[in-house]
Formats: sequence, C-alpha cells, structure tokens
Amino acid sequence: MNPHQLSKATVAVAAALALSFSVAACGDDGDGGSGGNGDKINVGIKFDQPGVGLKTPDGSYTGFDVDVATYVAQQLGYEPGDIVWKEAKSADRETMLQRGDVDFIAASYSINDERAKKVDFAGPYLLAHQDVLVRADDKSITKPSDLNNKKLCSVTGSTSAQNVKTKLAPDAQLQEYGGYSECLTGLENGVIDAVTTDDSILAGYASQEQFRGKFKLGGFKMSNENYGIGVQKGSELKERINDALEKMVADGAWDTAVKENFGPAGYKNEPAPQIGNIVK
Repeated sequence: MNPHQLSKATVAVAAALALSFSVAACGDDGDGGSGGNGDKINVGIKFDQPGVGLKTPDGSYTGFDVDVATYVAQQLGYEPGDIVWKEAKSADRETMLQRGDVDFIAASYSINDERAKKVDFAGPYLLAHQDVLVRADDKSITKPSDLNNKKLCSVTGSTSAQNVKTKLAPDAQLQEYGGYSECLTGLENGVIDAVTTDDSILAGYASQEQFRGKFKLGGFKMSNENYGIGVQKGSELKERINDALEKMVADGAWDTAVKENFGPAGYKNEPAPQIGNIVK
C-alpha cells in the first residue's frame, strides 16, 4: 500500500470510530427510552418526604414511592442504575409530564378529577388518608373535634390544615411552618399539639430514627388519598405500569415495601387497592 492509500485508509478508520462513539453516546444520554439496551428512564419522586420519597445526604434515594418506582422500572426493562431520579414538587408534576421531563411520576400523587384532565394515572397503588400525628403520651386528642383550641401544624399553603379548620375543628389554632420537619420539632418540644397531612407522609416522618416512639397516628381517616403513578396523557406506559403494580402486590414486594418504610410508626395501612378503584 502506497502512502496515499495508507492516508485514505487511516481517515476511513478514524471516521468509522468517530461514528461508533457518537452512536454510543446518543444511546446513553439519559433521555429515556423503550427499556433495556442501556437506555435511561426518568422518574419523578419527592426528594423531601422521609419514608415516601427522600434524597439522602449521600445522594441515594429511599422511601415507599422509590421502592414502587424501582420495581415498576424493572418490570419495564430498566435496572436500578438506569433510573434518573428527578425532583417532582407538587406544583410541577403535571407540567413535568406534559413537557416530557419524566417518563412517570410516583410522588404521593393523589388522583383527582382536575389532575386527570391533564395527565393519565396508573394505579392506585396506595390508599392513604388525611390524619394527625400527636405525641405518644397525648390522650387528649382521640377524634377530630378534639383539635378545637389545639395548636395544629401543617406546611404553608397546605390544604390539609384548612380542611380540618373549615370542616372538623373550626376553633383549631392553625400554625403554618415551612416544612413538616419543623412541625415535628414543634410537636416534640410541646409548641405544637398535632401535625396534619396524609397518614403515609406522617408515618414516614415518625419512622425516622430520631423520632421513633415519640409520636402516634390518630387514625382519623379524614379524607381518601388514592396515590397513582402519573404518565403523559395517552401514554402506553399506563397499562404496562398497571401490570407491574399488580405483580408487585401478588409477589409480596408491595407488603415488604410498606413494612420497611412505614412500619416503625405503627402505620395501619389499607390493603393494596385494586387497579382503577378510586375510593371517593
């Protein structure tokens, strides 16, 4: 081979290598895919709800929603390392799905008619209820009306505390804090008498090591919250996720996830709901 031919061959090899690297890079860009084959899947969860969806200081993710989402993703063909976790704040969830920022969202995402106009829901996979958390030794709050003249805490802008004040205990002294962790600190210190939101979220907080044994759930069941997995309107993922959720219940993984994430708080969970059965 003369020098001119050698030069042309070298250029051809270099071009082929460059093309192969380009294809490989495109195949693993984290933008989601149809499953397996080195693709990534983008999943929305809460980053700030212990026991439900939490990003820990070391960068790992824990909670019931994380366990459910991981199981679902595996059934869709993705290994845990293929999941790109994205924070899904309550106000952003529909927009994230509509824009395609995530493939699905599992983030204490209650199914309701207004949301269902914008996104589709697989599930439900958990029936939660609005409840209160009180100190373990408090015997004065045994029913919702006992919250009258008590200091009731929830986060700023939450509908949970307003529901109690308008419907169940109009004389409750509503205290709004920036986050539930602040409410629990106030409850622990006696500044607050009760904290209200979904029982699953309360159980997650109370299951944290520093709070174990200090609080108890009221068990009031003041509302029904059907947690669903949100997907884009018309997405074929809905049926595949429903199949995965049914399998998770059938093989016992659902029960295990409930016990591991909520058990330390004495959370009396409802049985796994039937797919498509929305409890009003």
